[in-house]
Amino acid sequence: MPDALREQPSGDLRVAVLGVGMMGAFHADALATRTKGARVVVVNDFAPDKAAEVAARVGARVVDDPIAAIDDPEVDAVLIATPGRAHAEQVQACLDAGKPVLCEKPLTTDEASSYALVEAEARLGRPLVQLGFMRRFDAEYAALKQLITSGGLGNPLLVHCTHRNPTVPDFFTEEFMIRDSVVHEVDVARFLLDEEITAVQVLRGVATSAAPEGTSDPMIVVFETASGRLVTDEIYVRSGVAYEVRTEVVGESGSAMIGLDQNLVRTSTDGRWGGTITPGFVERFGQAYDTELQRWVAAARRGTIDGPGVWDGYAAVAVCEAGVQAVRTGEKVPVVLKPRPRPSTSSDGGSGNDHEPGITEPDLIASRP
Repeated sequence: MPDALREQPSGDLRVAVLGVGMMGAFHADALATRTKGARVVVVNDFAPDKAAEVAARVGARVVDDPIAAIDDPEVDAVLIATPGRAHAEQVQACLDAGKPVLCEKPLTTDEASSYALVEAEARLGRPLVQLGFMRRFDAEYAALKQLITSGGLGNPLLVHCTHRNPTVPDFFTEEFMIRDSVVHEVDVARFLLDEEITAVQVLRGVATSAAPEGTSDPMIVVFETASGRLVTDEIYVRSGVAYEVRTEVVGESGSAMIGLDQNLVRTSTDGRWGGTITPGFVERFGQAYDTELQRWVAAARRGTIDGPGVWDGYAAVAVCEAGVQAVRTGEKVPVVLKPRPRPSTSSDGGSGNDHEPGITEPDLIASRP
């Protein structure tokens, strides 16, 4: 644990936020207003005006260089929401400084650099890297996980996922759909089934007229797991309707679905029956983000993590790499993970993570829900 944290009289975790675009600014505001035991002390962004605006709002100061922000003696922990291409260097700097870090996905933009961080953390001997897969902290996903773990559905056989966005920019191609959207279902599948994904296939059908010419939207992604289970994911990012995220698990003894009606208000008027659909990710997963931050802060004050770790980040990158290849080739592509290294030491007494299973430009899409 950094000495600076032990010396902090109030005990607050002093956080540097790197990258204050859509997600970074959202996290900075949450840390400043809705998270106990933490405060933002440093803000960094490649856009000075944006950094100054957010820093003024949360009562922090601006540090122009991201590595200097990480190494700042008044910083205890780091939240990274910069473009994915910057993550490898910045996460490594956090490990070098011995500071807990919450990194928005992706861990990095390629398998090799992601695995290098897995090895670096293992050499350090304690978990410091947490990934921003917020669905694990959503109440419905947590309840579904508990239902599976308790045997309430019997042996899980199939998982069906739906991921729809109302709209995205025209440059959001199939590769972006895999790396920035489907990546969430990659982590959901690993989280719920507690096993690795071993193959990916992508099916491309008739595209919506809202998609640019040559872009397949929607697509069906099929994952195979180590035990042979199948996971399907409908990814449709130009639905023109709302932000719809649903997951169904089919087991030998029953099935369960989440994400049907987030507001839990159903109306029946004028001969019509219906409910509401969340318009965006904040409405759907806002509480999950807050829970994720609160638990990360509590863990970081102990010098560890509480959630998906560096291995989860690496595995997600590897599966998405295979997914991109599957889009390009039309073939089923195997996912081959490198060996999971054991920590050099176990001085912290545990990983702090009870959920782990046994891109290119433009930069503003560093982390799309």
